[in-house]
Amino acid sequence: MLTLLTGVEVSGTTEFLFDLQETGGHGIGEALGIAGFTNLDVVRNPTLSKAPYVAQLMWHQIIPLGREKTPSERTPISLLTQLPARRLEIRFGKLSLVDFFDVNTYGSDSNFQFMNWALDNNGAYDYAADTRGFTYAAMVEYDDRHWAARFAEALMPKVANGIHLDADLGRARSENAELELHHTFLPKREAVLRLLGYANHANMGIYKVAIEKFLFGQTPCATGAVCRPDITAHPLQTTTKYGFGVNVEQPLTDWLGAFARWGWNEGQHESYAYTEVDETEQAGVGALGSKWGRKLDRAGLAFISNGISRDHQQYLALGGLGFLLGDGALNYGRENIFEGYYTLHLWRGVFTSLDLQHIDNPGYNRDRGPVLTAALRLHIEL
Repeated sequence: MLTLLTGVEVSGTTEFLFDLQETGGHGIGEALGIAGFTNLDVVRNPTLSKAPYVAQLMWHQIIPLGREKTPSERTPISLLTQLPARRLEIRFGKLSLVDFFDVNTYGSDSNFQFMNWALDNNGAYDYAADTRGFTYAAMVEYDDRHWAARFAEALMPKVANGIHLDADLGRARSENAELELHHTFLPKREAVLRLLGYANHANMGIYKVAIEKFLFGQTPCATGAVCRPDITAHPLQTTTKYGFGVNVEQPLTDWLGAFARWGWNEGQHESYAYTEVDETEQAGVGALGSKWGRKLDRAGLAFISNGISRDHQQYLALGGLGFLLGDGALNYGRENIFEGYYTLHLWRGVFTSLDLQHIDNPGYNRDRGPVLTAALRLHIEL
């Protein structure tokens, strides 16, 4: 993956960001057969063009609500180096929702931290996005010293895991809301709690309806083909899928911190935009190398357990296909994943990482796995 980050800081309260990306290659098994896939940066549809595309095109406006200022580091989503402690932030344009929602200090950055896409993001958060992970959205955020709240209205894809977004807000859209709370439980160690809720409205199928149509022989089946329930075999409709998430992080020392996530969605409507997870739990630790004299090194260890609803299980057991899963049968078991990584700073802007993942019951199937994957990652910043 190549990313060109550009931006213009018009003033201390206004900026415009424009990023180009180019991606290539293929995921293991074309990124099929596992809900918690091993590499967040893989494109889930290998038939997409390899040509560069616009990843971010965003207007960012700050409205100060007080005179007190706080320092801010430059990041891919903001060039500003100083922000009002109390402020409103408005963003509009093309962006990735998970750059702003469900962020975690120890488990959100696939460049330097964990690689599994159900660990860097909440797997049950079926966040609005095209195949590459981006959408058009309007977002407003209020920030205070010890808490923040944000809301975004975003476009949904026209089909599950689709590259084209639906611009008809009356037919398809996504509401996303998050409350962020800061509190000090340990001396000089501020913990953060994030409470997430979302509702997606789109042309989504319903697992129970797809199952019933199949069992009553109402599912279209081509001559000579295996007949199976089809979540996409329905007239154009608007259905609603909703879910919740909890995200917590706690620094333990200057170099070590712990984190955890829980996520749930109602699991009655098809997995549509992110991955096939209806409930997830994760916990882990992240460390900085300053403890052993390597201040730019990072290390981490985490565990994830993913699950799906009963209707989702039955759909797959009858041979149904999602955009990621479908074995023709299913001996259900929770998908459990351990991941560990070490990121080594080699030279100015050059990092390499060793990553190991152990996966039990990939795709929720006890008849598959366990699988051990190893990855060597190179990250270069110019």
